[in-house]
Amino acid sequence: MSETAIIISRDNALVKSARAVRDGRIRELIFIEGLRLCEEAINSSLAIQDVICAEKIASDERGRRLLNAFQERGKSITFVSEFVFASISDTKAPQGLVALALRPDTNTSALLEKAVETPLLIIMHRINNSSNAGAILRTAEAAGAGGAILTEGTADIFSPKALRGAMGSSFRLPLWANASFQEVLAWCKHNGISTICADLRAASAHNEIDWTRPSALIVGAEATGLSIEEIALADKTLRIPMRPPVESLNVAVATAIVLYEAARQRKAVS
Repeated sequence: MSETAIIISRDNALVKSARAVRDGRIRELIFIEGLRLCEEAINSSLAIQDVICAEKIASDERGRRLLNAFQERGKSITFVSEFVFASISDTKAPQGLVALALRPDTNTSALLEKAVETPLLIIMHRINNSSNAGAILRTAEAAGAGGAILTEGTADIFSPKALRGAMGSSFRLPLWANASFQEVLAWCKHNGISTICADLRAASAHNEIDWTRPSALIVGAEATGLSIEEIALADKTLRIPMRPPVESLNVAVATAIVLYEAARQRKAVS
């Protein structure tokens, strides 16, 4: 560490580039921060380009193991001062480690074709809260879903907040992003996948749906949900029973309830 050059300027080219990636101004790369997410990243197929470390990381045993793993894979590692790292970090209590990686390809439905023979998918339609989007993805993987589709207008699933919410699921689940709602429904129909969404007026509860068949759960924007016209385009509707006067749930919570019922029927989670 004593022989390692430490960047002390916030105007360093790599430092400025890292901030641009963090803020979504360099779309080709994604910003991965923290020990846990960097561990998930290095164990995935992500193409990591740069690793940026605060000075304190060298005194942390877990951090040293991660640095060794990055070095063994031939990754470029740059040390910066605590002051400089604070200008890069997207968290209030930085752990001192950031990786910049190439953004995974999510532009084609072909990525979902490796899903299981009887697919269970989640369709996020205009979910605009990054933390919710990440949490939904994490829940989807935990409940045994085979992939996720994110329509146009949905939050960037590779933004720093979404990555923290997903805690590694973004690196593992097959994803198809930026598709139109109509394109997604047509693809599901072509592949024999039943599309199902929530509707307060639905006759069937979430546990009365047959989830053992190829299925895709559609969840809509936090504030507005799905429009009447969008609901009408789905193959089936469901409701989650709730005691009055409660009429709705957080979208991530509602997704978890439904997906775990699907998992129970499929016995995907022990």
